[in-house]
Formats: sequence, structure tokens, C-alpha cells
Amino acid sequence: MKALILSCNTGGGHNSAGKAMLRRLLEQGCQARMLDMMSLAGERTSRIVGGTYVNVAKYTPRLFAAAYRAGDRLSSARRKSPVYYANTMMAGFLERYLRENETDILVMPHLFPAETITYMKRRGKLAIPAVAIATDYTCIPFWEETDCDAYVLPHPDLAEEYIQRGIPKEKLYPLGIPNAMEFETQMSREEARSRLGLDREAPLLLVMGGSMGFGRIQELTRELYMACMEGEQIGVICGTDRRMYRSLLQEFGEEKDIHILGYTDQVALWLDASDVVYTKPGGLTSTEALVRHVPIVHTAPIPGCETKNAEFFARRGMSVQAKTVREQVEAGMKLLYDPGMRGSMELAQRENSFPRASLEIFHLMESLCRRERT
Repeated sequence: MKALILSCNTGGGHNSAGKAMLRRLLEQGCQARMLDMMSLAGERTSRIVGGTYVNVAKYTPRLFAAAYRAGDRLSSARRKSPVYYANTMMAGFLERYLRENETDILVMPHLFPAETITYMKRRGKLAIPAVAIATDYTCIPFWEETDCDAYVLPHPDLAEEYIQRGIPKEKLYPLGIPNAMEFETQMSREEARSRLGLDREAPLLLVMGGSMGFGRIQELTRELYMACMEGEQIGVICGTDRRMYRSLLQEFGEEKDIHILGYTDQVALWLDASDVVYTKPGGLTSTEALVRHVPIVHTAPIPGCETKNAEFFARRGMSVQAKTVREQVEAGMKLLYDPGMRGSMELAQRENSFPRASLEIFHLMESLCRRERT
């Protein structure tokens, strides 16, 4: 099987899901590649699209929220949106790439390439199967105007929402969000702490800002530090936000119980070592904590799909939410020292997680390719 994974650099979650599938496919002996679809039109196009999205979400969240609400109102299976027509402009670039690179199946952990291939299919320019992977716990606007052969959902409870948006039930596969293979096996907290050079006995509170360090991480770390009175440890993962990393190091670099990290490929190990994790409700970061069964405090979301993610988790007892930084700290400390509350959340997480999602998606891809050949 020759697979092409098409993503887009609008946040790290889509790319993380794509990379998880890439690694799974290669591990299964497939020929697989992953591309930022916008890069087919040039790296400048990729930077503009990705940079605009990230900057609006990070620095003007009210504008981002307004755009999301407008998209929700405009979203309909009966008509095409400006988003669809914008993505049709990539069809020629993708068609040329597929002519030059033999491909059996497409995998898309992002809406934009799904819009592009829909345009191509309806004009007879694409005949191979296409699998969409949703990376949020809601049906985001405009999925219903796409035409993929399969839609992988993060959870079975989301199926009805997709059906109501007009996506056929028979195309829905609630297999979970693919995580890196490191998330499929878990080690004890003590062993994980030992590998990370942490105190094996002291509780660990982990703060995660997502791939780009969204959120009020510095204020949260400061409040946590003041709340820790029993020798607790704090880990902070800033992602690629170098400014935040330097600022946190300047403020807390001398504190032996506060561990400041920039971008790291050891997230699974840090989650194994943790007792409670504070994270914005991104689909991927939340799923990473979910499959490790670490109690979650969801911090302030990027308005839109992350708001829906937090609500989905909280309704099922898989996380707690709090609006202010102080309330978030208090919620995490309560989780840390209330075994009943923590145990109930861990049980809910076990009942609702899909740690082997990438393998199940691989089997789905095999099935679609076999069907295409018959």
C-alpha cells in the first residue's frame, strides 16, 4: 500500500496525528509520505496559511471565535463555503503531484485537503480512496461539504453530530485520534520519573501548552508554585514558544522542583510520570493525556472547537474545567489529593480512550484499498 498523508500547518495537532499514521504505516511495511498540502504551491504559501491561522488564534482569540461562529452558521451540506472554494485552488498542484507519485490511498488529518480532494473527485480527477481523520471532539464547520470515503471520529458519541450535519452513517468510523506509538505502552510513575531524573516519590503536576505554547502558562506556573506546600514537583512544557521558555527559565530556573522544557519528544514519558496534567483542550494534547489515564484540568481553550473539546471531556468525567487560573490550580490540587475523584476520572478515561487508534485506522485503509481493487 502506497499512502500519502496530507496535512496543513495550522496548529501542531493535525501534524501530530499525521506523523502517528506515517510511523504506523512505515512500521507495517507500507510506502508512505506526509506533506503539508499548501507546500505544493510553495513554502511561502504554507507559511502564510499556517502563520495567519496561528497568529489569529493565539493573539486575537475573539476574532478567531467570531470566525468560528460565522463558519458554524454558514456550514451546510446544501452549499459550498468560501473555505471550499479557497481550497479548490490547490487542486491543480495536488493533481500534478499524484500524476508524478504513484499513490493508492490518501489520509487527511485536516479539513483543507479534504476540501481539495472533494473538488477533484467531483470533476473525475481523483479515483483513489480518501480517509479523513477528525482531530477534535466535535464536527467542525465544513466537514459536511467534503466527500471522503471514510471519516475517522475520535469517539462513537460524535457519530450523531456528523450524521445531523449530512455525513452518511456508513462512512463514519469511531476509531479514535491516532497518537504516536510511544503512547500504546505505559510504564509506572516511579520508573518514568527515574528516567527523567525526577524525585521518584514527590507528586508531579504537569503543565502543557500544546505544540505552540498557547495559554497563560507563566501565570499558571506561578500560581501552582505558590500552592505547592508538600514538596510537589512541577513540569512545564512550553512547546515551540521560545519567548515563553526563556521567560519561565528567568523566573523559575533556580527552583529545583520546577522543570521547564521547550519542545520535547518525550511527552509520553512526562505524562507517565505525572499525577495531574494542566492542558488547553486541544484534541491531540487532550487525547495524549486521555490514553495515559492522567487526570486532566482543562485550562482556557482557544474559542471554537477547543471549547467543544473541553465540554465533551467534562460531560463524561474525563476532565475538569475552571475559568480562572486560581480555580484551575485549586481543581488540580483537589484532584491530586482526592483519591476518589482521581480514581473516578481515571476510570472514565479508560472507558473512553482508544490507545491503538493508528493500528485500527491502518486496518481500515487496507480494507478500503482491497475494496478499490475488486
